[in-house]
Amino acid sequence: MHPVSPRPHTRTALSTGAASLALLLAVGCSAGDGSPVEPERSEEAAAPLDEGTGAPSPSTEPAAAGEPFTVAFGGDVMFDGILEPRLADPQTALGPIAEQLSAADLAMVNLETAVTEGGTPAPGKAFLFRTPDSALEALAAAGVDVASIANNHGMDYGTDGLLDTLDNGEASSVRLVGGGRDADEAYTPHVAEVNGQSVALFGATDVMDDHLIAEWTPGEDKPGLASTKGEMRQRMVAAVSEAAAAHDNVVVFLHWGLEGAHCPLPHAPGLAEELIAAGATAVVGGHAHVLSPGGFMGDAYVHYGLGNFVFYNFNGPTAETGVLTLTFDQGSVLEADWAPAQIQGGIPVPYEGTAAEQATQTWLDMRTECGLALTDSPA
Repeated sequence: MHPVSPRPHTRTALSTGAASLALLLAVGCSAGDGSPVEPERSEEAAAPLDEGTGAPSPSTEPAAAGEPFTVAFGGDVMFDGILEPRLADPQTALGPIAEQLSAADLAMVNLETAVTEGGTPAPGKAFLFRTPDSALEALAAAGVDVASIANNHGMDYGTDGLLDTLDNGEASSVRLVGGGRDADEAYTPHVAEVNGQSVALFGATDVMDDHLIAEWTPGEDKPGLASTKGEMRQRMVAAVSEAAAAHDNVVVFLHWGLEGAHCPLPHAPGLAEELIAAGATAVVGGHAHVLSPGGFMGDAYVHYGLGNFVFYNFNGPTAETGVLTLTFDQGSVLEADWAPAQIQGGIPVPYEGTAAEQATQTWLDMRTECGLALTDSPA
């Protein structure tokens, strides 16, 4: 986790007064089982005495609520090909975008590659990505806390490559989600405690090559990736529901969309609504290699595609990217902040000034172009 610092970019948010009101109203918190959590008290801060008995009077003060916190999200990350030399110095591999990631309390990306130097190439795939474990050092140095490996490249080097990825993740400070040695592990979120609140972060993919679905889907004793394909959609919804019952906030980082298309696939809004109804506070993701719209759906937030992030595409629409920072509080998103960037030399470089304003407006206009009922502020 990292200290929060101000960032000079365009913000879609609650007004200051509305955000303050929301904080004043958030006066209770609960434990994982839903029972009230009593604040710690010292003897010096004991309850006032009852005049009749001399015993402490029952407190009428509500339990203190946790404070809001921020999570920064970036899109698709890989270090194959021309990006591999950047890993010679993992501490600087992500360049200037590290400042924005580190400014949030938590940061999460999609790691679209196997983290292995072995494994067996998956059959019938035109593009296969893998990277050494120094990629995780690079993410950690840039402030990334969590990465989803649930995508259409997470098992590019087969089961052995996935097991290597999981082992490398366990040795890293970057928590990997969306993959596991069995289905239970694949559908288990990373849970973090931030500012007195809990947040469960899932990874899942809505995209798999048809001929690989059976091999890549996890089972009782079978490694694989969490997905929303076929009957696994209900497994994902159930996992979100269980997490929402135990934790204050739930995030689903979902690999979805159609490559090259800004607008989501027709089933995507329904999938987002189903996950939100199950308890997701935010549903974000990517896969299309171009930006897609994002905005509020009630008091939850949906982003249909964060685009490439650390990737070898660096001109035209595939070079447009950014950092999405959401402010969470007790199961709602209070504020959304989009900081546009452009991929240069394989890494995101933040836009500034008028260029940032123009890039943000282009992204906002996608909502209308795609006919999506997403808003700037929570309902």
